[in-house]
Amino acid sequence: MPERLKPRVTLRNCFSRPYDSAIAAARTCYSPRIIEAEEITEKQRESIGKVTFDGGHHTVFQHPHFEFGLENVSRQFVWNLLHNHPFYNSEQTSQRYVRMDEVRVFVPPLEGESLRLYQDCIRFQWACYHRLSELLTLDTRAILADIWRLETYPHEKKKKKVERDSEKKAIETARYVIPIAAMTRMVHTVSGIVLHRLNRLRNSGDTPYETALVIGEMVERVRESDPSFFERIGDGALETAQIPEFRFQPGSPACAREFDARLEGRTSRLVDYSPQAERIVADALRATLGQERAALSDDEAIAWILDPRKNPYRFDKLNISFHAPLMKPLHHAFYTFIKKISHTADSQDQRHRLVPASRPVMLLTDSREPDYVTPEIVKRNPAALDIYRQAMERAWTTKNELADRGVPLQFALYVLPNALCLRMTESSSLLYLLHKWVMRTCLNAQWEIYQASMEELAQVSRVHPRLTRHIGPPCSFRVGVASPVCTEGTHFCGIPVWKLFPNVERRL
Repeated sequence: MPERLKPRVTLRNCFSRPYDSAIAAARTCYSPRIIEAEEITEKQRESIGKVTFDGGHHTVFQHPHFEFGLENVSRQFVWNLLHNHPFYNSEQTSQRYVRMDEVRVFVPPLEGESLRLYQDCIRFQWACYHRLSELLTLDTRAILADIWRLETYPHEKKKKKVERDSEKKAIETARYVIPIAAMTRMVHTVSGIVLHRLNRLRNSGDTPYETALVIGEMVERVRESDPSFFERIGDGALETAQIPEFRFQPGSPACAREFDARLEGRTSRLVDYSPQAERIVADALRATLGQERAALSDDEAIAWILDPRKNPYRFDKLNISFHAPLMKPLHHAFYTFIKKISHTADSQDQRHRLVPASRPVMLLTDSREPDYVTPEIVKRNPAALDIYRQAMERAWTTKNELADRGVPLQFALYVLPNALCLRMTESSSLLYLLHKWVMRTCLNAQWEIYQASMEELAQVSRVHPRLTRHIGPPCSFRVGVASPVCTEGTHFCGIPVWKLFPNVERRL
């Protein structure tokens, strides 16, 4: 039976004097030398900290960072708050590659029959996960054996790779039935000002109860290290009545239908873009390099930015394009997409922090009817599809029954599966989309994000063909220019994508 486990928060690393460090940084702005944290007096702690914070000069509180270990926190909470902004760093246990044998979920404060309904649903979902893992391993093994031509070349090394990868691919798909209540472990690092902001919003979003528990523990760990960091500055948490999103009533199913119609059958649809992007990008590079149009045409300028034969930044391991003057003109080409992907896919997609999205408030967009994504490999296996549909029906039935019994919707939502559909609008510049499309058009990318990225790239290619000529997975533009062609090493997919892109058949 799933236990009710409390969030466990540890402070792994932090500045030795975080508050004084921030005040010293503030003093340095008005000093001919760098001020050290050890020089800060009690008077300065009292006066400079509050004046600086209340005046909105928050950059000084970005210097101190806090590295937390978080355990027994739900994927829903992480998606809702910790990863739904750009100012953090996380490394968390992967559901794609780590088999979830133990039933570990966030259990809200439910009692009696409501708790039984919740726990029974969780157990059923986990049973479906294990059954799907077994069924899909057979399918993935057959596909991988064909890709690697094991029948023709039955090398022992290839056999082991197929065995290992087939289980990973199976659990990657089976996880779609796992509830968003599933717990995760992570190392999470934020700056001091971000921690203040998270504390301010601890009663907001789709997981206010769990958020208050976890953020409260994070704040306590910092207080234990340096009481000044919260006692001397900060406005505390907004009360529920002060959260403007909570003033709206839940929407109707018509909103989702309207959104889906706008998608026109796509996973992701281009709805807005910079119409003169090619000319603007070329003009920006000419201005950057001091070149006249006669000396550097639009075609030449774009080639210098994106053609790997001219621009070695394209295959630099450190992805220094964000810092290189040659690449920065791509900031001026801007694109907006509407997209629909699953909760589990978006949990990965949102890690592309510089490609932000306006994500749904689930408390306002919840559907009483099952609304989910079904992976293609599940559709092709009747037995797997039957189990999958049972898991979906059980999740929504339980969620609705809990809500009808008076359980707060924030708690009932936890039983919904990773497959849950999310609808959003996403925008960014080509510089940041470039990195995303390079990473996510690789066949090793999560399949929904791959599908969305391929659709996005194709649509942008139609309006700005010169800007997308050299965009694709690393192998597609490294071939003939850099070695190795595939950067995945032992994770090579087994398909010579560089010969085929973009006309690639994705079988897994």
